[in-house]
Amino acid sequence: MKNLKLYYIDEEYIKYLRQFDLNVAYNKTATRPYIGIVYTYNNFNYFAPLSSPKPKHININPKAIDIFKIKDGELGVVNINNMIPTPIENLTEVLPTVTDAKYKKMLEQQLTFLNNHKAELYKKINYFQNMFRKGHLTENILKRCCNFILLEEKFNEYVNK
Repeated sequence: MKNLKLYYIDEEYIKYLRQFDLNVAYNKTATRPYIGIVYTYNNFNYFAPLSSPKPKHININPKAIDIFKIKDGELGVVNINNMIPTPIENLTEVLPTVTDAKYKKMLEQQLTFLNNHKAELYKKINYFQNMFRKGHLTENILKRCCNFILLEEKFNEYVNK
């Protein structure tokens, strides 16, 4: 398995997808765009956004199927429910661009944890995708989940235009 890297995603691509699915998260600001990991599922490169550490992450049940806790939530979470299929051309690797030492250290800690727990992360991602595609997610989770099938269609339209 290849090592994971952290990526920024292009703002224009996010705007494009948000036309079709409002669960696609906005970039917060130019100085704090959202960051994620990229993996392949169903022949698509998926961007799974990370959330910075918040006190609430520590209390989230680790069995919650729509998030992956990074170091028991101490380093944030991966928002599995908000993954989006993404063209590689719309991604920029994060670490080479970060100048703030404290922020860079946190990102490196997140990435180290994720690479050390890749198999567990991928298992949870695949399980979630399968549950979504089979229609087995609860209404509560579906409300906060991207529509992967629709977004794959819109991805194809985007790359073919």
